[in-house]
Amino acid sequence: MSQTSQRNKSVNTESLRKHVINALEDLKAKDIREIDVRGKTSIADLLVVASGTSARHVKSIADEVVKFAKKAGVMPIGVEGEQEAEWVLVDLGDVIVHVMLPRIREFYGLERLWTVGDREADNEAVNAG
Repeated sequence: MSQTSQRNKSVNTESLRKHVINALEDLKAKDIREIDVRGKTSIADLLVVASGTSARHVKSIADEVVKFAKKAGVMPIGVEGEQEAEWVLVDLGDVIVHVMLPRIREFYGLERLWTVGDREADNEAVNAG
């Protein structure tokens, strides 16, 4: 049995989402945003993007996400970017977590990238502008 199918039986996406959000909130991540990507990609159901205040904070937040996921019975598929800690990606299968420094987050604009054409996101842009 693959790790993915094994994980799906014990932890659903909503439960994993809650663990991730708890980990982010515990370490005071900033500007936490969830993006539902079902129907847009097959790599995940949910992207969670958050900011840290420094490289050390970004790394600590990502480490906490990994710890909470393991407690929930989910082994991360991969963790990337820990060395530089400007952008750390934690791949939990159905949920992918991006923890970034604010300047990196603004530069890459993942929220804009994944919400282009979404009615709700388009309405937010119109109201903000």
